[in-house]
Amino acid sequence: MSLKIRLARGGAKKRPHYSIVIADARSPRDGRFIEKIGTFDPMLADDAENRVVFDADRAKYWLDQGAQPTDRVLRFLDKAGLANRPARNNPKKAEPGDKAKERATERAEKAAAAEAPTE
Repeated sequence: MSLKIRLARGGAKKRPHYSIVIADARSPRDGRFIEKIGTFDPMLADDAENRVVFDADRAKYWLDQGAQPTDRVLRFLDKAGLANRPARNNPKKAEPGDKAKERATERAEKAAAAEAPTE
């Protein structure tokens, strides 16, 4: 049985509140879970002390048992010093698309053609 440390959504519409739970990877997001180890309230400010609250001892225990945290939970564990989240790098993210590149080359050619007769 593969275990996940993940978020289970609760709260009203447009007012989310999440529980940090240990669950079987096959169970649905808000379905059956093994243990609730904490809460996450995204509606609070980023620097609020009770935005993320979890039992570090239980999280460490489940990590030792082989539970895999999701990316968001891994961020919380990294901030608490329980796990190491490697920095991600996507150099292609800021690269313009093909159409934007074509427009840029056309603008450069027009600017070069406009400057050529003035010299």
